[in-house]
Amino acid sequence: FAIFDTSSIIGIETREDINSRKTSLIKYIWKDQMPTKLPTSIEENFIDENFKDVKNLKQLDKITVEMEHGVNSIAYFFIPHESNNKLIIYYHGHAGDFVLEKNTITFFLNNGYSILAFNMPLKGMNNQPVIETSYFGHVKFISHDQLPLLESSEFSPIKYFVEPIALSLNFIEQNYDYDEYYMVGISGGGWTTVLYSAIDQRISQSYSVAGSYPLYLRQEVKNLGDYEQNNPNIYRISNYLELYTMSSFGNDRKLVQLFIYNDPCCFQAELYEKFPYGNVIQDKLDILGGGGKFSVLLDNSTSRHEVSDYVLSLILDDMLNKG
Repeated sequence: FAIFDTSSIIGIETREDINSRKTSLIKYIWKDQMPTKLPTSIEENFIDENFKDVKNLKQLDKITVEMEHGVNSIAYFFIPHESNNKLIIYYHGHAGDFVLEKNTITFFLNNGYSILAFNMPLKGMNNQPVIETSYFGHVKFISHDQLPLLESSEFSPIKYFVEPIALSLNFIEQNYDYDEYYMVGISGGGWTTVLYSAIDQRISQSYSVAGSYPLYLRQEVKNLGDYEQNNPNIYRISNYLELYTMSSFGNDRKLVQLFIYNDPCCFQAELYEKFPYGNVIQDKLDILGGGGKFSVLLDNSTSRHEVSDYVLSLILDDMLNKG
């Protein structure tokens, strides 16, 4: 594509611009305010054989959120024996279930973090309901690319990605007293990490692993991604560079993007190196004042689309040292 001044598409000039975009995104997603309600159910001391051998696991709770059209979200809340009183939201991507990232969950648990783990809508242990739609009859929903069928002036399917996080955090805030909330996501979960941390100031530091590019870079590799990653209703309010700015902005807040060399899926580090934008975001944050950091780290330790051991060590070091 033609080289252009990336700062020219960041329309955020003041802190008020950030607040207005945040308000508009929340109104688009919920047609109202950020929800204050709680999850549908909490099953304490839940047993999952996949995690019975995790050493520093004191308790596992199962959190269920039921949403419109019968779509649900099941999250696991991992509480460690030895805790540093900090919580990490882990959000898995399109590939299966967060159970596949047991290594990631165990790593953070062993370092004293509580973990709140989510799968994307319709993925992992979440359901795939048959929904009676207004214009298309009964449809079994198995893919995010079907979600536009549910879009209306009264409902946005983007809600499915973020409402379970908001409600679960409401529950945790009522019942626990964590010092900080962090968020880590891989692939589609990295996309969710960017969006959610842009609209919820409770997230202090967020880490998006192989999960998000500006649209002008995605078109370079002829892959625009799923419905949620190119939904114009979102990006007319805040484009990707603006979302990165919003996710980073605020005292002691930060967004770190991590890209993998030779990633077989998407968001390759090579493309970021060719067309970097990190300094543009940080310059904007510096102009806005009020704190906030944005950085990009590149992973040459793996050629898989994964949260590598190297990336885990980078994230841990960054959280411990506040970057």
